[in-house]
Amino acid sequence: MKKEGLLERSACDVLAAFEAKSLTPSEYLAACIEEISCYNPKVNALAAMDVHAAIALAAAATKRWEAERPLGPLDGLPIGVKDLQNTKGLLTTYGSVRMRSFVPDKDTLMVGRLRAAGAIILAKTNVPEMGAGGNSRNLVWGATGNPFDANLIAGGSSGGSAAALAANLLPLCTGSDTGGSLRMPAALCGVVGYRPSVDVIAHTTRPLGWSGISVLGPMARTVDDLTLMLSVCQGYDPDDPLSTPPVIGRFKTLPSTELKELRVGFSEDFGGAPVEQSIRETFRDRLDVLRPQVKECRAADLNLGDMDRCFDILRAESFGVAFGEAVAQEPENFGAHIKDNLALGQTMTLADRGWAHAEQTNILRKFNALMANFDVILLPTSPVTPFEWTKPYVDEIDGQKMDIYYRWLALCYRGSLSGAPSITLPCGRDAAGMPFGLQVLGPMRGDEQLLSTAKAMENFFGRSEQTARPLAKMAHAPHSKVALTSIVTHPPNVCAETASNSSVIRTAV
Repeated sequence: MKKEGLLERSACDVLAAFEAKSLTPSEYLAACIEEISCYNPKVNALAAMDVHAAIALAAAATKRWEAERPLGPLDGLPIGVKDLQNTKGLLTTYGSVRMRSFVPDKDTLMVGRLRAAGAIILAKTNVPEMGAGGNSRNLVWGATGNPFDANLIAGGSSGGSAAALAANLLPLCTGSDTGGSLRMPAALCGVVGYRPSVDVIAHTTRPLGWSGISVLGPMARTVDDLTLMLSVCQGYDPDDPLSTPPVIGRFKTLPSTELKELRVGFSEDFGGAPVEQSIRETFRDRLDVLRPQVKECRAADLNLGDMDRCFDILRAESFGVAFGEAVAQEPENFGAHIKDNLALGQTMTLADRGWAHAEQTNILRKFNALMANFDVILLPTSPVTPFEWTKPYVDEIDGQKMDIYYRWLALCYRGSLSGAPSITLPCGRDAAGMPFGLQVLGPMRGDEQLLSTAKAMENFFGRSEQTARPLAKMAHAPHSKVALTSIVTHPPNVCAETASNSSVIRTAV
């Protein structure tokens, strides 16, 4: 098979080629490695890698496909794993200097399920320190750039995953989402990011097991690829009391959705969150394109309560449990974002916590009542176009100052509070020529129907250049190619040296 166009193919198409014996896992991996050597130095999407192990695993998968005995539905497919998720034998830093030499002795549950399905864990994807913030940069690996313009952010905290997919370095990547960490980077990089309902993927490392504000999820270039990955990851574990038993065959076949039957609600600002005027105009344009295709399309009132204060308290509560003791013992090893969350939490009382949990319940019930009138609700994913990676966050939107570093993520984190599923779909470009992400909210535990609707929208938007998924046109980085066969689990001193070399990796500031 010719390499031209190979890495732009969907994961489903690649796996079909494995089955048809027109492509082998070894051939596909070699193409991915070559692409990574050329383009990862420019965007810095991937962190630790183990190419030697991946080559051996791909060779074994090639033999299994030749014998028509694949290990599982992802056999031989190389993937990226977010650097907040433990990978057995492969450096997992969390973007933190205190974790820069941590090599786990076991996988997180989701990673283990992907590996059992035959996926090859080729690389870790870059994140902000401990996942805090919407800009994937840290003092271990540096900053991740956007494949459409490497001077701009890829988003966060799953920014490395989004950039790797948009740059065609890998076909599938993992992510996680508290306040938009799957949806925001996917939107800014022009790929698909999905926040599932809280019960779909068991999250056994969540600091507060009974709080569903944080979930794990997939990221891909198409809805079909994302659904394939979700079918492997879904399921129960007793260490996550919010997860539910796996359903055999769940997500492998979705219900049929006709756009002409859809009741669509929309909101430009999720109950008053600041949004730049150019983004509002792009969103209105996309609604105008979709409106004639659906049964109804009307405004939805998403003013569901004091969502910002509620999220602030729930997030601070979680950060306090996860990092409070460590920061008290080693404050020099944590950045400002982690400390800001902890400081905010220290101003809160038990009464505040009780109020936040009650308010979240009220938000859920108001959302449920609203969704009785709609099948989905649409809104922008990001209130701004991607900005320079040297800026840690947006401090002003449409003339309104942000009071904390993550406030610009309100279009996403307000949706997290209901616990319902949401997805961002690439939908053309914004006024600045960067990818525009259309966020779609579904009803509580309505994952299958939301994904089916997203697939129907993806098909429709894909028919027009104006609304189809934009493609990044990457140029070779200076001094590429990089000898990836020498990149394995980096010790801390190698990470520090690499981070100082701007031709290989951009440094955080």
